[in-house]
Amino acid sequence: MSQFWQRALIAGSVIAVTVVIAKFVDWRIGHRDLAPGSATRYRVLRQTLVTAIVFVGVLSALLVIPPVRALAGGILASSAVIGLVIGFASQRTIGNVVAGILIAITQPLRLGDRVTVEGTEGIVEEIGLTYTWIRTRDNDRLVVPNERLASESIRNSTIRSAETLAEVQVQVPASADLRAVVNSLQQDDEEVYVTDLGDKATIVVRKRVPRERDTERAESELRLSVAERLRDAGVTEP
Repeated sequence: MSQFWQRALIAGSVIAVTVVIAKFVDWRIGHRDLAPGSATRYRVLRQTLVTAIVFVGVLSALLVIPPVRALAGGILASSAVIGLVIGFASQRTIGNVVAGILIAITQPLRLGDRVTVEGTEGIVEEIGLTYTWIRTRDNDRLVVPNERLASESIRNSTIRSAETLAEVQVQVPASADLRAVVNSLQQDDEEVYVTDLGDKATIVVRKRVPRERDTERAESELRLSVAERLRDAGVTEP
């Protein structure tokens, strides 16, 4: 076997071993059932490690071949100009990568969080090295550069609480016994308030539900429950 093919075989073996190592690392890191905060860190760490392993492995394989080493030497001789060009061309991409790592460390948002970005509300579905994917209520995907997430305001409803608030308003005649109405609507896990008093009294019923539940469906169930309680109490909504 010629020396060229020996070196080509070595380079191919190095690349193959690199791919196996990258897949093994990816499997080991990804094969975990973690909390949202840890899952976010592991997801970005996983992508960073796999990218670094592949880059080092391919570079090591190519340096085995002398013509490539000579070409690399020529490139390094003009590295200042090339570095300047690449720096200007990829500064936005590098900024997104750095922002992705910062997001994984500081965690203004995590996988599974309900957030509002640029007026759009959704669930954080994927945090990549450069972009973050947010699933909206319409099942669309809002793809946001990490650099923007790191520099702009984000409303995160999940970090504050693991629950969301279902709220229902009802109106009853102001002449009714409002205290009795409030008592009839009161449940152990609910809050009942009289928020307005005029010709008609406005009563608000609030209930905290787990965020994994659909808020609109929870509010619909709460309306049905409130209507049944009003009927049982002999109160008819105007």
